[in-house]
Amino acid sequence: MAVGVVDEAGVLLARSDLPTEGHSSAEHLFDSLGGLVDQVRAGVDAAPVVCGVGCGGPMAQGGESVSPLNIPAWRGFPLRSRVAEHTQLPTWVDNDAKALALAEGWLGAAAGEPDFIAMVVSTGVGGGIVSDGRLVDGSDGNAGHIGHVIVEPDGRACACGGRGCLEAEASGTAIQAITGRHPREAGPEVIARTGRLVGQAVASVANLLDVPLACIAGSVALGYGEPFFRAAQDELSARARLSFSHDARIVPAGLGKDGPVIGAAAVAFRNLKDGPIGIR
Repeated sequence: MAVGVVDEAGVLLARSDLPTEGHSSAEHLFDSLGGLVDQVRAGVDAAPVVCGVGCGGPMAQGGESVSPLNIPAWRGFPLRSRVAEHTQLPTWVDNDAKALALAEGWLGAAAGEPDFIAMVVSTGVGGGIVSDGRLVDGSDGNAGHIGHVIVEPDGRACACGGRGCLEAEASGTAIQAITGRHPREAGPEVIARTGRLVGQAVASVANLLDVPLACIAGSVALGYGEPFFRAAQDELSARARLSFSHDARIVPAGLGKDGPVIGAAAVAFRNLKDGPIGIR
């Protein structure tokens, strides 16, 4: 969990992080989050006026309830109302990878691009799609779940209930399950395979939605660095062969580890009438 204070120029004024305790109760997790919020707010002179949240999905429209696959304790958890109650601020909630897409399109590697996908390859795999300068929401706000594109038919079981999803094959959780080692200890073959699977999924998105750019964040992708991105781009180039998709690119997210926190702020700014970000 990460909490920050971000101004309207996208400058991160303060932040703090806390590991998510996967086996904690719903209330214990929220108490930890609330304590982190209080700690960060106490460390800055600025008084926040709105609150934005990026959370793993799926979720109900507006984050009124969330059921992130990687936080089992939060099933149908009323995150928006609980955060609003704790902060006493107008609060908006969206998917964490959609939040990243807002941040990257505002200040990061996709700034000025009207069509792109932003991805997080970390504990799980998520995505947010921007088309014609607008964030794609879907009927319940869950559009962009590229982590559940099938990359290995009849592959590993996924927490979503399917098999062979990108998240089940290329996330940090999956890599640890497959190798028996922490993802940061992965060898060259695992890194290359992870990149290839991500590139395969991005090719499907590029062919389906005509988006020429994918910017990728997350501890797995950014931790693996150039070998991961090279393998992902090679796979994308081999599989996206249509006239409009053959030049599609994969690049590292421009905001690094701060992207998700700036993205959470962008979720709130997006909902302000005169908010500073251009994507709506």
